[in-house]
Amino acid sequence: MRKLHWIFIMAIICVFACSRSQSHFNEVIDRAEALIDENPDSATAMLEAIEPNELTIDSIKAKYHYVIASAHNGQGHPNLSDSLIRHSFDFYKGKDLKRHIRSGTLLATYKYWVGDNQGAFSLLDSLSSLKNVPDSLLVFPLRKSVYLGLRDYGTHHKSQQSTKRLLAIDKDSAWQEQYKAWLYISYLYTNIDSALIVIDELIDKATAEEAPLARFSYEYEKIGVLEELGRYSECINLADRFLTQAPENSVQHYIHMWKSLALLNMGQRNEALRELAKADSCAVAISENEKNYYNSFAYILNTFFDYQKTGKISLINMAQINNAQKNNILRTQAIQREAEKSALEIENKRLLLKARSERQTAIIIIVILTTLLISGALLWYALNKKRKALEAAEQAETLQKLVDELNAAEANVAQNETLRRAMLQQLGIIKMVAETPTEQNREMLRKISSIDSKDTSLVNWSNVYDIIDNLYSGFYSHLHKTYGDILTEKEEQIIVLMMAGFSTKEISVISSQTTASIYVRKSAIRKKLGVPEKEDIVAFLRQKAVD
Repeated sequence: MRKLHWIFIMAIICVFACSRSQSHFNEVIDRAEALIDENPDSATAMLEAIEPNELTIDSIKAKYHYVIASAHNGQGHPNLSDSLIRHSFDFYKGKDLKRHIRSGTLLATYKYWVGDNQGAFSLLDSLSSLKNVPDSLLVFPLRKSVYLGLRDYGTHHKSQQSTKRLLAIDKDSAWQEQYKAWLYISYLYTNIDSALIVIDELIDKATAEEAPLARFSYEYEKIGVLEELGRYSECINLADRFLTQAPENSVQHYIHMWKSLALLNMGQRNEALRELAKADSCAVAISENEKNYYNSFAYILNTFFDYQKTGKISLINMAQINNAQKNNILRTQAIQREAEKSALEIENKRLLLKARSERQTAIIIIVILTTLLISGALLWYALNKKRKALEAAEQAETLQKLVDELNAAEANVAQNETLRRAMLQQLGIIKMVAETPTEQNREMLRKISSIDSKDTSLVNWSNVYDIIDNLYSGFYSHLHKTYGDILTEKEEQIIVLMMAGFSTKEISVISSQTTASIYVRKSAIRKKLGVPEKEDIVAFLRQKAVD
């Protein structure tokens, strides 16, 4: 009987310890939440002490993912783990309207950063369109919609509507100027006259508030607006005022370049040349990354001037930009591989901790159930103790066999995943750039597509062929053996990339050809192989292989 008392006490201690642990986690999460807006770095550091798999209560788990995603949002860099914010979004639905809307906004942000732009904007639109919701709760999704929309080329009309709505419902003076600036950016691409009106309002506000840095920034923006409107004399006068009042400013190279463009549009070629030379001279002192961005504009003017002088166009300067972009891609690939490696390590750690947590939970449940059974039927327990011990041993043996089988299955999966990861290392970053239509990526695609050289391959085709053979049952080897005498190497590359699921646009980037060239080559492939016009080329080849 004394033994029974000890078992009962131990069960109570286990339950109490578990409850106290969850309470402690909840307190840490609450303290972190209080720091999100003012100090997201500290909030993140506090939450790193918590292992998500140790959270067993749904409300605490939902709050943890909500707070950690909010902290990452405050830091400006979503994390791989932020995908779990969808659990918070679902949990708070119908329970906490504010957290439901904010977690939905954070989920949309995560979708955007992983390339699901359509899903992100669709979710933000649905949140912003909720009925019978206080305006104060809609500010967060509206801000995020405008912020992401301005980064996404072609959504400026929608950004204008959301920004105007923010100006109407959010009277926070600290944000009103930001909304005006967002409205100006969206007008730049849709209504340049309205952009001038808004930038003048911002200049007047900065002047009235005696904010010289803000006024400098807005007046610099006005130079470009005046240039686009064809008001070249005003553009030049404003540029000269900048150069006179602040001759050593940080954007003087761009000011000289704007002035050069205005003079060129006015037909004053020699004066334009002199201003561009001044711009190039000022650009010598800027950072390498900034210089590459500046040169992407200045080289266009230099190329135009060279053509007027010599009647020829040279792509050497543009090739320098393309080479720099290629180096950036390679660096990004390396970072991507490290991120994938880190994510895999984190996932392995998560699985180990999950298994440990499940074992601990199972032990607690077993102890509690055993205690209840003993307290209700002590005699039955004594008579069946030996039987239960034998059953436990058999269960342990069976469990070990299942674990061994699972490990064997996981090893096979890992072997297949190795091939797929290798494929992603070859082509993944190119596919990412092609599918994410940010202005920076569009500029990168234009530069990659303009390469005109035979030695510009972005992938190791030999490795790609081997991977395709491994993933698709010797597809490339059969293709080359059967049709190698009639297909060119470029055509074989196109077929291989089609097999791997790449679109025409993506194939043009990967193979350094124009989209039009890809369509022409596809037509040639159809003609050579006798593929009907409406039939899929890859499906046709697969059927031929079966026949």
